[in-house]
Amino acid sequence: MEEAVEVVIAGYQKKGAVISPKEKEIIAYHEIGHAVVAAKQADSAPVHKITIIPRTSGALGYTMQVAENENVLMTKEEALNKIATYTGGRAAEELVFGTYTSGAANDIEQATKIARAMVTRLGMSKTFDMMGLETVSNVYLGGDPSMTCSSETAAKIDEEVLAIIKSAHEKAINILKENMEKLHLLFSYLIEKETITGEEFMRILES
Repeated sequence: MEEAVEVVIAGYQKKGAVISPKEKEIIAYHEIGHAVVAAKQADSAPVHKITIIPRTSGALGYTMQVAENENVLMTKEEALNKIATYTGGRAAEELVFGTYTSGAANDIEQATKIARAMVTRLGMSKTFDMMGLETVSNVYLGGDPSMTCSSETAAKIDEEVLAIIKSAHEKAINILKENMEKLHLLFSYLIEKETITGEEFMRILES
């Protein structure tokens, strides 16, 4: 069996953080939101671990998925699922607290990056089909993408990227609405334990 691949959905980022009880609750719901959305989608890697113990890296909590194999290719469905999973933390905050925090900054960045690549480079666009609209120089050196289209086309790209993210966000909200009882149950468990395994998570989610 090939070695499992760890995919961390980064949560809150803040170094040297002193977390208040209220913030801890928000972080817990945020991470459980990621995990529930991930688990309730087909073609999504299993949840391996959820923690709200701050790390020296600055992460105040994170949800980790582990793929059985490291896939070289990503389907359109898998890309859309990843985006929905990234929006799950913010979606949980909205549903539980009726507002949201700055904690989704990294999630937003990652979701936008995938959605933009789908439209501009991966040929997963309704509007532009297989047209390349962006090139990346020095991919291995972390080069920035550069547009290869007109400003009018760039505006249409922005519209489609927004539509993809909004659709994924709505999907995440609907998944959580359908599983609110489990969301609260998992939150209580995570607040008490601070770290839970994928097995514990799935046992509660499917009970």
